[in-house]
Amino acid sequence: MEKLLEVKNLSISFTQYVQGLNRHDLRVISDLTIDVNSSEIVAVLGSSGSGKSLLAHSILGILPYNAHVTGEIKYNGKTLNQELKEELRGKEICLIPQSVNFLDPLMKVSEQAIGECKDDDEHKEKKIRQREIFDKYGLDESVDDMYPFELSGGMARKVLLSTALVGNPNLLIADEPTPGLDAKSVEETIQDIINLKKEGKGVLLITHEINVALKTADKIAIFYSGYVIEINKAENFNSADTVLHPYTKALINALPVNGFKFTDGVQPLEETLGCPYWENCPDRFDKCENHKPDLVNHDGIMIRCFKYEEADNGA
Repeated sequence: MEKLLEVKNLSISFTQYVQGLNRHDLRVISDLTIDVNSSEIVAVLGSSGSGKSLLAHSILGILPYNAHVTGEIKYNGKTLNQELKEELRGKEICLIPQSVNFLDPLMKVSEQAIGECKDDDEHKEKKIRQREIFDKYGLDESVDDMYPFELSGGMARKVLLSTALVGNPNLLIADEPTPGLDAKSVEETIQDIINLKKEGKGVLLITHEINVALKTADKIAIFYSGYVIEINKAENFNSADTVLHPYTKALINALPVNGFKFTDGVQPLEETLGCPYWENCPDRFDKCENHKPDLVNHDGIMIRCFKYEEADNGA
């Protein structure tokens, strides 16, 4: 498998002004490192509102003007600067966005799905593919001439999904692609994502639904308070005994099949001096309060925890 997407040490903060002219920088993503290979599905799993969508928007170059980004993003070995992002998005890199507000309210949905074409032949080819995909998701020909305000919430989700698939991308970024869909459409979406992998494509799946991640992904990256704290094989998430980070273990134990074993505490809203999970962690060291662990490789699992740094150093 070839490395398709490389994200290294990505940090995203936003400049805000509070109480008049007092400037405040709010960091939402810190030191995020993740890779996606061809023929691979990597799920980024985290709670709603934790900033996962910002990763997608950063890759595509659609962050707001007050965002400050550091780190490096590469696609097929090339650094993704803003010019290259604009050239590739909607073509080689496509997004299934989380919000239906991404649909243009002044354009018919079929033309949005087809997108820009260099000539009539390409338009005809994309029109055929658009109709095939719309049919697959139960969107009949009457939908083609509708505007977004005429769609139900579920129909709008299906249009967003179809729009991304029409482009036949090499890298698909799926940002919460299943909420609002009926059970049949959820299964079809999962299967379409798996089919892209079989065709040699890479998929970055951003979700808060662990069942979707387990059914779809090869690897799962756990996102907590702006950090990736563990990257592990999806099969290892079936039991708390085969994952490493205390938060990941708590997450699995809190699932209905494991008896809703809840852990006290909440994710910090802003960046902390030390490990973001320090206050709730049963395995914490004294240094966890004021020092952040690095993301390290422990027996093939990427883990951000001093417990495994200590173990690997022979402590």
